[in-house]
Amino acid sequence: MAHRRITGRLVVATHNPGKLEELRFLLAPYGIEAVSAGELGLPEPEETAETFEGNARIKAEAAAHAAQLPAFADDSGLAVDALGGAPGIYSARWAGPGKDFAAAMGKVEEGLKTAGASAPGQRRARFVSALCVAWPDGHLEEFLGTVEGTLVWPPRGDAGFGYDPIFMPQGHARTFGEMTAEEKHGLPPLGLGLSHRARAFLKLSEACLKS
Repeated sequence: MAHRRITGRLVVATHNPGKLEELRFLLAPYGIEAVSAGELGLPEPEETAETFEGNARIKAEAAAHAAQLPAFADDSGLAVDALGGAPGIYSARWAGPGKDFAAAMGKVEEGLKTAGASAPGQRRARFVSALCVAWPDGHLEEFLGTVEGTLVWPPRGDAGFGYDPIFMPQGHARTFGEMTAEEKHGLPPLGLGLSHRARAFLKLSEACLKS
């Protein structure tokens, strides 16, 4: 099936301000008018899938149907090897209804301590991002990106959001929390496309945004 080009107005199916800022940053160079599900007053659908890809699809399809516009959703999270892949799809839920990611990062660290994971090689993790664009007629475009790294403690840096301050990407000496948006998400030729979301977005842009 041929890829479908994204043009005009696009609903970003998130109520998370940090995620919205990152996605708008990625979309801005393509002249896409991005409006969030929160700004449109759309409800948040229940994320019942057991994979990042499945939950991204649920959010994109719900927003596309409600707004009758193409909708772009991301489902992402942190998967820690020593914790059996947790928090995984429950990454946001570990922060609770108050989005307390300081507590969520503490929970990850407690889990690592319980597992006896003290050496860097025992603290391997990856960020995963599944992107889905859904159209009201049912057409879907889906892309996956990952970035490997190591978890540090205590948290470092106050940039980004979520688990960024404890995640140090492979080959780097700073955490995502210590990197600028351009360093973390900047796409070639200006940036490295380093983050999981940027890597998934590179695939999406090649398929659906570039002429």
